[in-house]
Amino acid sequence: MESLMKSHQSHEHCCSHEHGVERSFRNTLFLLGGALALTVAAVYAPLPETFRVALFGAAYLLAGGNVLLEAVRNIFKGDFLDENFLMALASIGAFAIGEMPEAVSVMIFYGIGEYLQDSAVAKSRRNIEKLMDLRSDYANVRRDGRILTVAPETVALREIVVVKPGEKVPLDGIVQSGSAFLDTRALTGETVPRRVSPRDEVLSGTISTDGVLEIQVTRPFAESTVSRILDLVRNAAGKKAPTEKFITKFARIYTPLVVGMALLVAVVPPLAGFGNFSEWIYKALSFLIISCPCALVLSIPLSFFGGIGGAARNGILVKGSNCLELLSRLGSIAFDKTGTLTQGVFHVVEYHPEPGISREELLHNAALAEAQSNHPIAKSVLAAYGRVSREKSEVREIAGMGIEVLTADCVIYAGNAKLMRKLGVGQVREFSGTAVHVARGRRYLGCLLIADELRPGVHEALRRVRAAGVSRLAMLTGDNAAIAKDVADELGIDICRAELLPQDKIAELEKLMASEAPGRKTAFVGDGINDAPVLSRADLGIAMGGIGSDAAIEAADVVIMTDDIGRIAAAVGIAGKTKWIVWENIIMALGFKCAVMVFALFGYATVWFAIFADVGVALLAVANALRAMTIRKID
Repeated sequence: MESLMKSHQSHEHCCSHEHGVERSFRNTLFLLGGALALTVAAVYAPLPETFRVALFGAAYLLAGGNVLLEAVRNIFKGDFLDENFLMALASIGAFAIGEMPEAVSVMIFYGIGEYLQDSAVAKSRRNIEKLMDLRSDYANVRRDGRILTVAPETVALREIVVVKPGEKVPLDGIVQSGSAFLDTRALTGETVPRRVSPRDEVLSGTISTDGVLEIQVTRPFAESTVSRILDLVRNAAGKKAPTEKFITKFARIYTPLVVGMALLVAVVPPLAGFGNFSEWIYKALSFLIISCPCALVLSIPLSFFGGIGGAARNGILVKGSNCLELLSRLGSIAFDKTGTLTQGVFHVVEYHPEPGISREELLHNAALAEAQSNHPIAKSVLAAYGRVSREKSEVREIAGMGIEVLTADCVIYAGNAKLMRKLGVGQVREFSGTAVHVARGRRYLGCLLIADELRPGVHEALRRVRAAGVSRLAMLTGDNAAIAKDVADELGIDICRAELLPQDKIAELEKLMASEAPGRKTAFVGDGINDAPVLSRADLGIAMGGIGSDAAIEAADVVIMTDDIGRIAAAVGIAGKTKWIVWENIIMALGFKCAVMVFALFGYATVWFAIFADVGVALLAVANALRAMTIRKID
């Protein structure tokens, strides 16, 4: 009960945070409304000049108090040349030259723009948090013969949790009893429910739709799938993309440059005899207000955050905006083979019976030989046979070659070509892939070709990757060279390197990276524990999260939460759209501001026009940034 209360308190803490944000927004609206009311009274009410000045002052503090406070704090920190400093300088200067309504209006309009922009950011965060609302608030755990409702954090390894229809699976585990269809949409993006039964692995965050499951916990809550995903999403905005870093560096140059130019505008022309100081100070103030880079500072992070949300809707988790930016610059992608391009499960793909031997007879004898083996190749033969052999037999292994099986009426051999040659059964054809040769007595019956089948839709997925702008596809695998070459040829892979150890993969990847065109990046796609080092070394590591190991997911920058390799092309497309939106905002904001600044210098733009220009450009940029959050689910 106490643990459940802790979980409830955690939920209350989350809710109180949301309520705190809402209160902050309400307070902002209240202050801006009060400032607007005081300004209207000061302008239109028949009041003595002293009262008018007092009302304007009060309105100014209500609307711009936070801006002034932030500017002062930054001055003491030595990092004051930002938009707060610009707004404070411009508005105080407007007061100094007697333009009190305009000074207050600067702060009111700036506050309205900030409010709308903050609301947009908060909405995007809520959308992603709602999208990733995977966590179960409780777990039904079996203890001492009773079902107790506790917080998932308190459930120990190997304990049994009970999941009823409509409930979320609270922790990763193995089904012990029961069967059900699991809704995995929130986790993987897959719309078709997945059937699970005893001995199947289930992941936290999925929902039982129609059955009761008893699940033995295999991971503590902190290491569960849902916890790892939530950590990825929460930390996604922590990594800045190169474009954002450019804006940060740009602001450090831009702000002092603008302030310096404004000082020159205010001082040089009147000293040279062109007009008076009041006129040119007014123009300098307009120049300062127009130059505020808030549209860039706010809309660019919002664009990237929206892109991350759009990717998450498609079952693609991007660990940061820098990773999203790298996705848009891919020139090469290197793939692991087993479990990435192929399914990682052996199947019989071809039958080569000898003349006079039927396919059924060949498969029957192969199944007799492999009936008692648990080897993956043996399992693939038995799966193709589709029946269980009841014949009694005695099995003897022939090291490095195959097996000899003694049945009631004959001897069957199954193994490689070397075994057949040792038996002297005649000419045995060599194959590039894995072949199971079968002989009964001294008669050669033929062979079965065993292969790891390609993933469904992999041809189309790679075509879409190329169409998205990726020019080179490579395969780096530890598998047999002949098998790897067959797969590469079938898929149209440009570069194939096989029989590689993890350190060899890194060396081959570095060669790819070194040969890449300037400005283009190289990604590696993998799923296994052995892929973790190369995933970390690549410019961009992409893990197949639906089937991948924990180590691969941890090392990767992008996690495809489904087994669908086609999502890679979707990720590249989303990244490209997001980056295009970012550059649209940069060009639009700087272009418009430069034009208005020129008008201000020649006296065609008043402070009022400057206010509308600054707020208008900021809102246009934010509205454009919100397009990144409208990326629909990609099938």
